[in-house]
Amino acid sequence: MRVRLALAATVLLAAAAAPLAHAGGADGFPAEPGGRLADFLTVDPAGLLGADATVTLSGTYRCLDDSAGPVFLSSTLRQQDRSAGIGGTRAVCDGLVRTWTNTAVVKDPAYQPGEARVEATLMQLAPEGELGLPAPGLRAAETAPVTLN
Repeated sequence: MRVRLALAATVLLAAAAAPLAHAGGADGFPAEPGGRLADFLTVDPAGLLGADATVTLSGTYRCLDDSAGPVFLSSTLRQQDRSAGIGGTRAVCDGLVRTWTNTAVVKDPAYQPGEARVEATLMQLAPEGELGLPAPGLRAAETAPVTLN
């Protein structure tokens, strides 16, 4: 009898945890508990360095709703003690997985080929307070290593 009770408890616990173990949505990207789609952001593992000191970073994102205000995707590149913002992109928040690309010319000193880190964010500007002035709200963030080529 105790064996059956233990087996039944194990089956019930496994069944309850199964939805939580499936962290991805139907498209294989992150979802909230219960399977609802969620905002997310990724950074590609390689960045491009142009001969003219142009830096290009890219990745993918999904945001679901921008009815409260515009959503922007920004990226910052860090290499050793150097840090610079690399472009900004207006996000399309329609629930689809989309690609992003940000580009900037960074000189004095220019970035070098090799290892670096990218900090990317999805931020929404939404009216707040009595005056309704736009304030930034974080929707998603990702920090990832990148190899500059």
